[in-house]
Amino acid sequence: MPRAATEPAAAAPHGVLGRFLEIGLQTPDIRASVEFHERLGFSHCVAGDAWAHPYGVLTDGRLVLGLHQHAVASPSIIFARADLAAQIPELQARGIAFERLRTGNEVFNEIGFCDPAGQNVTVLEARTYSPGDRRREEVSLCGDFVAFSMPAHDFRGCASFWESCGFVALEEQAGPWPHMPLTSDHLDLALHPPQSLARPALVFAAPDMRERIARLCALGLEPVTGLPRGLDPRDNALFESPEGMTLLLLTED
Repeated sequence: MPRAATEPAAAAPHGVLGRFLEIGLQTPDIRASVEFHERLGFSHCVAGDAWAHPYGVLTDGRLVLGLHQHAVASPSIIFARADLAAQIPELQARGIAFERLRTGNEVFNEIGFCDPAGQNVTVLEARTYSPGDRRREEVSLCGDFVAFSMPAHDFRGCASFWESCGFVALEEQAGPWPHMPLTSDHLDLALHPPQSLARPALVFAAPDMRERIARLCALGLEPVTGLPRGLDPRDNALFESPEGMTLLLLTED
């Protein structure tokens, strides 16, 4: 995969965690994962040299996926923040308990922790790829990326954590899937009941989703079972990537 030098994170952080970098996914077979997302219509970014393990980055213009053929927390919401080591006391003062902490002059600085619902979060000291030139309007076959949706029993407690990190919690929504939106400038998250979807999901929407699902099936991709209750399987679908990531495709009103 193309590679480029690692780039420093922006000097001015976007929220306490910095700027959204990627959804990091561990994959046992990076070639299979790359080919799957290429079939969806994702394109490549130029990966840097921060990681010794095989690493590929793909985007649909709005969402960025980092594919790691290595033992990493997965899926992980990954941010980049400059001068990361100097920010650790501030993050600890906010009650963040680190599960992974690697800092020093001779290493690529990284911290990792979980939100109150157990979702993995990672903050790196710099970007690990160069953004592609894909325009936001060039959506994939999945449609428009809506949110990274996470299962949570305690919406309010989890929303409070993400609000402390710079996100804005909105009112709970009954449809098209039950969730509480958490918005920011560069990434939208959502919380959903575990009984609706047991695992995190990448959520996409489009008014012509029935046709999009048919095109994906024609490419040899088969939907999986487990759609949230009340969704018509003719107009909505769940797919699963080779690394086990759930994709929820919804018809947009």
